[in-house]
Amino acid sequence: MASDLCFTPATELRELIRARQLSPVELLDAVLARCEEVEPTIHAFVTIDAEGARAAARAAEEAVMRGDELGPLHGIPVSIKDLFATAGMRTTYGSKFFEDFVPDYDAVAVERIRRAGGIIFGKTNTPAFGHKDMCDNLIMPATRNPWNPDRTSGASSGGAGAAVAAGEGPLALGSDGAGSIRIPSALCGIYGLKPSLGRVPFWPSQDYWTTRSHIGPMTRTVRDAALLLSVMAGPDRRDPISIDEQPDDYLAACDGDLRGLRVAWSADFGYAPVDPEVRALTEAAARRFEELGCVVVEANPQWDNPAEWHAILYRAGIAAKYGPQVESRPDWVDPSLAILIELGKRISTEELLHALTARARFYDQAREFMDQFDLLLTPAMPCVAWPYDGQPGEVDGSRIQETPGGRWALMFPWNVTGFPAASVPCGMTSEGLPVGLQIIAPWHQDALCLRASAAFEALQPWADRRPPL
Repeated sequence: MASDLCFTPATELRELIRARQLSPVELLDAVLARCEEVEPTIHAFVTIDAEGARAAARAAEEAVMRGDELGPLHGIPVSIKDLFATAGMRTTYGSKFFEDFVPDYDAVAVERIRRAGGIIFGKTNTPAFGHKDMCDNLIMPATRNPWNPDRTSGASSGGAGAAVAAGEGPLALGSDGAGSIRIPSALCGIYGLKPSLGRVPFWPSQDYWTTRSHIGPMTRTVRDAALLLSVMAGPDRRDPISIDEQPDDYLAACDGDLRGLRVAWSADFGYAPVDPEVRALTEAAARRFEELGCVVVEANPQWDNPAEWHAILYRAGIAAKYGPQVESRPDWVDPSLAILIELGKRISTEELLHALTARARFYDQAREFMDQFDLLLTPAMPCVAWPYDGQPGEVDGSRIQETPGGRWALMFPWNVTGFPAASVPCGMTSEGLPVGLQIIAPWHQDALCLRASAAFEALQPWADRRPPL
């Protein structure tokens, strides 16, 4: 059935296509039909290019019938977050300044997805320039959570998270500057991997040298993420910090076991507010790693809360990149973005330099902590999805948004260090909303992060669970 195709893993779809048991055209039609069914409610896509995608799917089908050599993603529909330039397809960056922009070039990750045979059919929603963790902007309705359309999908890869959860394609390209892959993955109940910084080249970019942005896959299964990562990973001289080594076999990495690993569990790093039900579900999930042969140790790192200096880096970067637009067309600037720009403009050069120094010092502290363990487990988000047009208010008695980056407190440390981190679904709350467990691996240990994710998925599967749409 077409609806079943929309929830079939990409790894299985790939084999069906290669065996000529499934046409790329049939698969795309099923995905487009699903989009037509749920988009009036979910609003995951800024743009859907049905005509262009059908032409690509027909060409993919002809290649199969000719017996051509097929790429790893041949005939598989893939959605692209609308922060990535996509040749010939509207790319808005979530902003009215680019509402009608159509680039004539691809970002590196998009280029590699095309080369691997992926069928790019749409651009997923994001807040303006990916500046926050809610998926609303001035060019379209806010993206909703498939598990409860009154709630947010999270962001900034919010359209991607909602699309994958709702069956609008098996593979989505996301990016993560402070949690933007893991936030919507946790809130929408899918798998999201932020690989090591530089594992997937980031070009074009306005900031190569002090960046915190990672590119990664968002999928329903771990092996689907491994498949997409294997296509995108690898060095590119256009990104000077891309990792200059060939990537591991990430699909093969998913088959290993975890026996003997030393695993840390921290519910809050000693300072982050976390909802009690989220805490209970994630701790229960962390304890299950003992069933996988791990030694699980409760351990809070002793570093100071990095929220203050991270907020300086975040706000200063926003102001530098987008500040001039406020003056040219203030009516085209989202109110939340305007606030960030104004806060960023108040930051002095001395404060910025101190924040950069603090980032370096924090890396040493995080590395020393991680040197004691093979993995670190935490809650991904401190709460479940809040209203799509509101705020979560209090979390465990704290006004969480009054803390800079308060909703990302357990996530952004792994952007400033560059360590790989993933969000895996680990349960549902009493009100039927997903909760994510964060799995962090040490420096450049992407294969280990995937192996741990796949082992937990085998122990506590989630992919057969579908939202009530």
